[in-house]
Amino acid sequence: MVYLLLVLLVISVITAVHYAEVIAHKLGEPYGTLVLAVSVTIIEVALIVAMMLSGSDGATYIARDAVFAAIMIVMNGVVGLCIFIGGINHKELQFRIEGPNSAIAVLATLATFTLILPVFAIGSPGPTFTQSQLAFAGISSLALYAAFIFFQTVSHRDYFLPKNQNLKNNELVHAEPPGKLKTIVSTGLLFISLIFVVWLAKSLSPFIESAVNAMGAPKTIVGIAIAALVLMPESIAAVRSAKANRLQTSLNLALGSALASIGLTIPTVAAISIYFDLPLSLGINPVSMVLLLLTLFVGLITLALGKTTLLQGIIHLIIFATYLFMSFNP
Repeated sequence: MVYLLLVLLVISVITAVHYAEVIAHKLGEPYGTLVLAVSVTIIEVALIVAMMLSGSDGATYIARDAVFAAIMIVMNGVVGLCIFIGGINHKELQFRIEGPNSAIAVLATLATFTLILPVFAIGSPGPTFTQSQLAFAGISSLALYAAFIFFQTVSHRDYFLPKNQNLKNNELVHAEPPGKLKTIVSTGLLFISLIFVVWLAKSLSPFIESAVNAMGAPKTIVGIAIAALVLMPESIAAVRSAKANRLQTSLNLALGSALASIGLTIPTVAAISIYFDLPLSLGINPVSMVLLLLTLFVGLITLALGKTTLLQGIIHLIIFATYLFMSFNP
């Protein structure tokens, strides 16, 4: 029964994102990007809140673990795999630096606000915020993410377009948008898919906790599982783009997913925590802090030149492997 629910959850997530992408293609920018981001965030929040409301051990830290896992999976796992596969197939991949550099600057700021600052704040005991600090962090995160969306889709959209893009051979540019009927049907199916995700997440939350306890694994593994599940569709699309020598698209997908995961999830979880008076701990431990700082530092170097090689992909993948190893063996 548990395996069936898990399979249905994976199918529901992939289905929801697929229909969100259909709607996004119809609406265009910036509304299409917002539809996809909000849909993914609903999925992530549903999984996180289900764990928080369960009241089980580790519920206080589930949001922190999922957000931190999203950063590490995207910046090291997805980006590393894209560069690695692209390097094998094309030796060197090029991209515009303005867009990815802007994205990683926002990502670094959001990560500092939500994961590092609570460790040093003295308003409450432990790596936590007071309610006023949590509210401010949530509002700041949402404002910063909104500013990035405006920058990406309105004021500086060209920063995120492929370098020397060949529009003549670009099937994404020439793909016909879906018709009105298909868009309406996709909207209804998206709504149904999200309802299934919420229901399945609540049904599976106690089984996930039990499985982690049975393995004797740290509670952080639950957060990694949530982040991996939510980022799976975008990750697959990013790797495919890199294999087709479209690293710009890969970086837009990967970094955009990470920013949406943090910039929209944290404000929502913060509001729920304050409204229901649920404990919420966001500060990461020193080992995680070192890995986060290393990830951001290496990420800036990787994206600084506008071209990547196989070596940079290997570096990111090794950092990702280190993160996974330290998560199972803290």
